[in-house]
Amino acid sequence: MAIKITEECINCGACEPECPNNAIYEGGVEWAMSDGTTVKGPSTLMDGTVVDADQKNSPLSTDIYYITPNKCTECQGFHEEPQCASVCPVDCCVPDEMYKETVEELLAKKEKLHL
Repeated sequence: MAIKITEECINCGACEPECPNNAIYEGGVEWAMSDGTTVKGPSTLMDGTVVDADQKNSPLSTDIYYITPNKCTECQGFHEEPQCASVCPVDCCVPDEMYKETVEELLAKKEKLHL
């Protein structure tokens, strides 16, 4: 499943540079599938919506850092554990129960993000 950042976030920003998929954004910042990935052209989001990879999408949070589940792979294929959680000083990077994915699904997502 994807990782989410809880409201306990202190906005330190330690997590953002650790994400190999560029799935972490500062609160209020728009995100795109192409940010930090090789995705180009039409891209299907987890909710089934098709967007252009360069399309800027609304921030998922305005007050704290957030992780877009469309790009989070829990660092599968990169690291042994989610790097955001390993560097977070307040342990606010936790599994997101809304997005349950198998290791195989996460690895397939990684392959789509980094062709």
